[in-house]
Amino acid sequence: MTSRLYWMVADGWTITRFNLIGATRVPELLVFLTIQPILFVLLFVYVFGGAIQTPGFDYVDFLIPGIIVQTVTFNGITTGVGLAEDLGKGVIDRFRSLPMARSAVLAGRTAADMVRNVLTIALMLAVGFIVGFSFNAGVLEIVAGLAVMLLFGLAFSWIAALIGLSVPSAEVAQSAGFIWLFPLTFASSAFVPVATMPAVVQAFAEINPVTKTVDAVRHLFLGAPYPDAVWQSVLWSVALIAIFAPLATAKYRRTSSR
Repeated sequence: MTSRLYWMVADGWTITRFNLIGATRVPELLVFLTIQPILFVLLFVYVFGGAIQTPGFDYVDFLIPGIIVQTVTFNGITTGVGLAEDLGKGVIDRFRSLPMARSAVLAGRTAADMVRNVLTIALMLAVGFIVGFSFNAGVLEIVAGLAVMLLFGLAFSWIAALIGLSVPSAEVAQSAGFIWLFPLTFASSAFVPVATMPAVVQAFAEINPVTKTVDAVRHLFLGAPYPDAVWQSVLWSVALIAIFAPLATAKYRRTSSR
């Protein structure tokens, strides 16, 4: 049992390094993944910010946690796109031929995307500081907020992994990810207070896991009055991982390269 666990971790780390090194060889992808959230920050702060009322907070403080959670959520799409590309190129079949743990490919892919999320969060916080964002919390609360976001991003990476293994190409994986992520992120508290939304949208936004995570981060970063959102976000993330990690793993075992 100890030997099996060791090789699962070792193989997963190898695949993580493989994906991280591969990402550095496509700098254009990294550039586009970082430019989009920066544009969102500039657009909402300097174009829409004056028209959006956020009682108790400056809009930039209200916005930055929402933008970061949105970015981490959208980064999960890269997991599905990467797996779809590997299937199309026959990489998955080559991995199957190696004496390695079956779980290593998916675990390594999602771990690599979580590392990229760490870099993304650091970049977005730097941009936030430039436009006027500031913490109103201690070190432990800030670390807890970062952990909540990373766990949430990991959950969405597993959802994207299942999508990437289920669709015929990387292009479809990307489109399929955007189709359901756009309404999930924009119909949330990421950009505007939920109370300003129409009743039907408000009902959805209040149970939306993105809203729970954004509110949790605002509570931890800024002291916003949403203490219950922290455990609710963690519960959402754990539930999504518990559902989609086994589904993605089972799909991986049944899938061959296209």
